[in-house]
Amino acid sequence: MEYIPVLILVLSFITLLLIKVPVAWSIAISSLLTMMASIPTLYAFTTVAQRIGTGLDSFALLAIPFFVLSGQLMNKGGIAHRLIAFAKTIVGSLPGGLAHINVIAAMLMGAIAGSAMASASAMGSILGPEMEKEGYSKEFGAAINITSATTGLVIPPSNILIVYSLASGGVSIAALFLAGYIPGILTGLLLMTVAYFWAKKKKYKIGERSTLKEVFKTFIDALPSLFLLVVVIGGIITGIFTATEASAIAVLYTLILGFWYKEISVNDLPKILLDSSATTAIVMLLIAASMSMSWVMSFENIPQDISTGLISITENKIAILLIINLILLFVGIFMDMTPAVLIFTPIFLPIVTELGIDPIHFGIIMVLNLCVGLCTPPVGSVLFVGVGIANTTIEKVVRPLIPLFLVMILALFLVTYFPQLSLWLPKVFGV
Repeated sequence: MEYIPVLILVLSFITLLLIKVPVAWSIAISSLLTMMASIPTLYAFTTVAQRIGTGLDSFALLAIPFFVLSGQLMNKGGIAHRLIAFAKTIVGSLPGGLAHINVIAAMLMGAIAGSAMASASAMGSILGPEMEKEGYSKEFGAAINITSATTGLVIPPSNILIVYSLASGGVSIAALFLAGYIPGILTGLLLMTVAYFWAKKKKYKIGERSTLKEVFKTFIDALPSLFLLVVVIGGIITGIFTATEASAIAVLYTLILGFWYKEISVNDLPKILLDSSATTAIVMLLIAASMSMSWVMSFENIPQDISTGLISITENKIAILLIINLILLFVGIFMDMTPAVLIFTPIFLPIVTELGIDPIHFGIIMVLNLCVGLCTPPVGSVLFVGVGIANTTIEKVVRPLIPLFLVMILALFLVTYFPQLSLWLPKVFGV
C-alpha cells in the first residue's frame, strides 16, 4: 500500500476542515493535492476537473432538485399544519403527546418531503411554541424535533438513498425506498418510547382524547397530502415512472396542492424557486466534489487496500459490520451525509458484498448510521437548525438528546443484525 497519497489525502482534508474551508472545497482541494503527488500537475488539475464535471452526469441525480423543490412547496403550502393536526388526534392524549405528535408528523413530513432540514424547520417553528405553552422544556422540544427529523431520510422518498444508488453503481432506487420504511418507522417508535418515559418522569401535561369524528376530519384534511406517498412510491414500485419522473410529478402535485389550500400564491414562487436553487446548488457541489475524491481514492487503490486490511483482521460478518458502523458513526460527526455516502460506499460496499450482505441492506445501514451524525456537533446541520429555531444552545440540548441518541443507535444495530427489517418489503413487492 502506498502511504504517501493516503497521508496527503487525509491530512490535507482534515487541515482544510480545521481552518474552516467549506466541506465541498476541502474535498476537491485534498483530491487535487493527492493527484498532484501521483501525476504531473497539469494532468492532475485536468483529471479532477473532469471528474467533478462527470460526477453530475447522471439521470438519477435529476430527482434531487425536483424533490428539494417539492419539499420547499410542502413547507410553504400548509401541508405541515395538516399533518400535525392529524397526528394530534391520534397520539395527543398519551403522556408526552406533543412529543409524539412531533415524531409522527416529522415521519410523515419527511416521508413526503424527503428532507430532514425541511422537517426540523417546519416542526420546530409550529410545535416548538406549542410545547412550551404546555410546560415542556424548550431543550426537550428541540431534542425530540432534531432526532425525529432524521427519520425522513430513511423513509422514502429520500434524496440520500438516490445518492447511495449512484455511489453503489446502480442499486435499485425502488428497492431502497421500500427497504427504508420499517427501519424509519422503528426509529420513530423508539424515539416515542423515550418521549413517553421522559414525559412521565417530568409530569408533562397530557392532552384530551380526540373523538372519532375529530380523527376522521383531520384525516380527510390531510388525505391529499398523504396521497402524494401513494402517487410517488406506488408509481415507482409499479414501474409506471422512474424516481426522477416521480420527483417531477411530486413538484406538480405539491404546487397544485399549495394553490388548492390557498397557502401559496404566484408571488411566493420566486422565493421558493430561489431557496430550492440554493439548496440544490449546495447538494450538487458536494456530490461533484465527493465523486472526484471517490475516483481519486479508487485510482490510488485505497478501497481495495482497506478491504484487504479489514478482512485480514477478521472474516467474521458480525465483527466487520460492527467495525464499519463504528467508523461511520465517527465519520458522521465530522462529515456531512452526502459526501460521506459518496466517499465511503465504494470503500465498504465491496467488503460487505464479499461477506454476502445485500447492497440494499447495507444502504439502509449506512444512511441510518449517518443520520446520527446530523444530530451531533460540529457538522450536524439538523442540530443547528433545531437549536436555532428553539432559540436555545447546544450545551442545554445535550442532556435530553443523550437518551434519544442511544435509541437511534439501538435502531441502527437492530437493522444491522436483522436484515429482514430492511429486505422484507422489497422481497414482498419483488423489487
